Amino acid sequence: MEKERPEDFAARVPFGTVLASIVGLWACYFVLTTLRADVWQLDFQHEMLWRRGLASLAGVAGTIGLWLVLRLFDAKPLWAKILAALLLSAPVALFIAQANQIVFASLSDRYFTEVVKQQGYTVRRDESGELLIEIPGMDMSGLPDGSKATLPASAFQGTPWQQVTEIAFGRYFMLLAWCSLYLALLTGEKARAAERREGAYRRAAKAAELRSLRYQVNPHFLFNTLNSLSALVLTGKTQAAERMIQTISTFYRRSLADDPTSDVPLREEFALQKLYLDIEAVRFPRRLQAEYQLPDSLENAKIPGMILQPLVENSVKHAVNPSSGKVTITLAAREEYGRLVVTVSDDGKGSESSDEPRPGYGIGLANVRERLEARFGEEASVVSGRTPEGYSTTLRMPILRHKEERR
Repeated sequence: MEKERPEDFAARVPFGTVLASIVGLWACYFVLTTLRADVWQLDFQHEMLWRRGLASLAGVAGTIGLWLVLRLFDAKPLWAKILAALLLSAPVALFIAQANQIVFASLSDRYFTEVVKQQGYTVRRDESGELLIEIPGMDMSGLPDGSKATLPASAFQGTPWQQVTEIAFGRYFMLLAWCSLYLALLTGEKARAAERREGAYRRAAKAAELRSLRYQVNPHFLFNTLNSLSALVLTGKTQAAERMIQTISTFYRRSLADDPTSDVPLREEFALQKLYLDIEAVRFPRRLQAEYQLPDSLENAKIPGMILQPLVENSVKHAVNPSSGKVTITLAAREEYGRLVVTVSDDGKGSESSDEPRPGYGIGLANVRERLEARFGEEASVVSGRTPEGYSTTLRMPILRHKEERR
């Protein structure tokens, strides 16, 4: 299983998302200001269009710069992020406003003249080149009736600093709106990062649990196996002892080698349980018999590794061990309505004849149920109970084919 790194859970808004939000903001500005200019029906729209594009690019550059500084506060408390947005947006707004003034400097007087003329006033320049606006019918003391008042354009436009400040105020609130969007995106990323951390912790806990189950060696199994091996050696059955040693070695090598959280082909799971039952058959040569029913079509179906081990162990402990006659343990697999059905059953009556679960069977069964739930969720189920023949546990899960079968 690939290990999650701490940086995988960092609450960072992806740069692509940030860039899209910034470009979207200034694209809306470009479209809306263009539509507003169309309302005035000016004669130099094309000349203003590319200048407006440059002003928008300056806005994009300024907002990216704001983000580069604002992102340093991503891990800070909310009040610190809000304060940083309020303070940092001001100089950026001035920069964007100044860039706007520079871009439109050559058209500012022409734009003002066109707008004033559409209002019905006359605009002219004096000898110094300053724009003057003639306002007919304006009541001014000391002027004869019918005269025209003449006012400098600066009385309407304001000083250059006032113009920049007026534009900066508009840009400031645009930037605050984008900062609000950024903080909302950051909050969403933090929520998703928290979900990823929680999921990783759950997976880590589940993996640790599965490894514990996988690596747990039943001390009774190991003790009884060593006793059986000793008996074979003492009675001179060296060939049987050698076969048993090889079988034990193979069983533990296979059971401990693979990743305990991974799936294995069903044929490998059946083969591993056969090794286990072959070892137990040395202890119960006349009482234990095993049958395996695995169709060829299901050999490569995936199943959690060693998921059948607790069930087979319990059949040996509660069916074979207390019995005086022959007990058959059956491992069977079949496909049923597009799902994999695996059954571990035995025909031993054991020491109990009631319908209650066998003593000690709940722990192993609970582990099997939890593992299936962790792997398949609600798509898997476990049903266990007594049957007329003995005892049976049935696992149902989705069919997942092994990669080799799909090649």
